[in-house]
Amino acid sequence: MTTIGLISDTHGYLDERVFEHFKDCDELWHAGDVGSVTIIEQLEAFKPTRFVFGNIDSKEIQWKLPEHQFFTLEGFNIWMTHIGGAPPNYNPAVKKKFKEHIPDIFVCGHSHILRVIRDEKMNNMLYMNPGAAGNEGFHKVKTLLKFTLDNRKMSNLEVVELGKRGAITR
Repeated sequence: MTTIGLISDTHGYLDERVFEHFKDCDELWHAGDVGSVTIIEQLEAFKPTRFVFGNIDSKEIQWKLPEHQFFTLEGFNIWMTHIGGAPPNYNPAVKKKFKEHIPDIFVCGHSHILRVIRDEKMNNMLYMNPGAAGNEGFHKVKTLLKFTLDNRKMSNLEVVELGKRGAITR
């Protein structure tokens, strides 16, 4: 059993409450637009973290992080990338890759729109976008996802709201 904290689009701002919400997680996934090497360091010091870079990330971050993560966890084949699109309008590069292999779980960021949905036309693949956790962008509320994977079963899916975009709280 593995509990995951999923975050994206921090754009250089990491809300301190992320650490409280993700304290019981076994690992974290960051779906791109990290925005700062400091955020990479903070998250890696906190929990094992899988990252991908996003379109706003500097060359320094792009050298540190992959564009795609393909991995297997708890029996699930998972693909994480930043710019994925959304069902049924996936990014053309993603559509091309789906012709080779459709993962069980597809994770992306970029849109700043929280969405978790099954795509029946893609072998019932689970599409996950945690929205945006940073202060930059058009989203109104900063969001995260938390869930558990256990032997090809997902449970305890939770949406975490961190408050309004741009609001600094202590």
